[in-house]
Amino acid sequence: MHQFHSIAGGLLGAVWFWRLVDAALGMPKVDDINRPEWDVPTGQSAPRVTVVVPARNEAEGIQQCLSSLLALDYPNYEVIAVNDRSTDRTGEIMDEIAATEAGKKRLKVIHVTELPARWLGKTHAMWTAGLQATGEWILFTDGDVVYRADTIRRAIAYAEKSAADHLVLFPTMIMKSAGERMMIGLFQIMFVFGNRPWKVADPDAFDFIGVGAFNMIRKSAYEKIGTFEIMRLEVVDDLWLGKAVKQHRLAQRIVFGSGLISLRWAKGAMGVVGNLTKNFFALMRFNWAIALGAALALAFLNLGPFVGIALAPGWQKLGYGVALASIAGMYCGMSRKSKVSPIYFFAHPIGAVLLIYTLVKSTWLALTQGGVTWRGTKYGLAELKSKA
Repeated sequence: MHQFHSIAGGLLGAVWFWRLVDAALGMPKVDDINRPEWDVPTGQSAPRVTVVVPARNEAEGIQQCLSSLLALDYPNYEVIAVNDRSTDRTGEIMDEIAATEAGKKRLKVIHVTELPARWLGKTHAMWTAGLQATGEWILFTDGDVVYRADTIRRAIAYAEKSAADHLVLFPTMIMKSAGERMMIGLFQIMFVFGNRPWKVADPDAFDFIGVGAFNMIRKSAYEKIGTFEIMRLEVVDDLWLGKAVKQHRLAQRIVFGSGLISLRWAKGAMGVVGNLTKNFFALMRFNWAIALGAALALAFLNLGPFVGIALAPGWQKLGYGVALASIAGMYCGMSRKSKVSPIYFFAHPIGAVLLIYTLVKSTWLALTQGGVTWRGTKYGLAELKSKA
């Protein structure tokens, strides 16, 4: 047992310390478009932007989303909102906003009444809007995202200056409960653990990124990768858009910008669990063996240091201590860009248990129900796996 603690503790300490150092050196390289140099005035000659907003049963947030988009200070853009078979008032709200003075000028509404075979609802909605986009840039966003007036102006200034083909903006997460902060804090820690955002701009690095709240891509690049038609059955469509961009060796960039876009992703800890349930097994490419391995790895990485520090004798606690100090250091670093206090380090094991539960639940439901159900539509597992 003593040898086990020496090996396990040493491994955990080394891995977490390496990720801490890598993130501490790398994250400052990610630009912040809130900085004054990106507050660039634009005229009518600015590149045209098409903002695509797919929405299904988003009556609670779609009005605020579209109203914020129609209030942008960017001079040359259009908004295409797609009502994807909603059973609530989403479509009516879209039409009401389209009938306003600002809506008549900029907003077009598309109502999808039937989902074609071998399409997911969201990818079909975005693809449909993309066919009618007139912009040099297409911004794919979500129906619960709220925009600050200068968001597009700053994003275009940065994208054009950096010669980007695809630009991702980290959203500001609105969190109203301790459970949300715990889960989103853990999610952000694991995101940085498994990804290197500062490397997405390197064409030779394998790292890529995509965020549903803000995926802005040149129309020429979007067409080059094959549009959403090649991702028609991708559950995690935002991420695989970023992967396709990287595979085609197009220029990818990611930026910070606190307050430029904001959303409340989930209500409470179990709301986060619910949102991730749809996606988690898809991230495992619908392979139960990969999901099992990922669950065990998550348990070892996130619970191992806390259990080991309690059980290991004497100096053999050292490796576990280094791992815990590194995790705490990552929470401290994250708190500079996120409204999650470093104190949530102490809730890390609770969040980890819920994250593992989410992965197991996602896998179990998909396997036992034969597919994934999201917003009232079921997609068969055999069909989803055919594209995995």
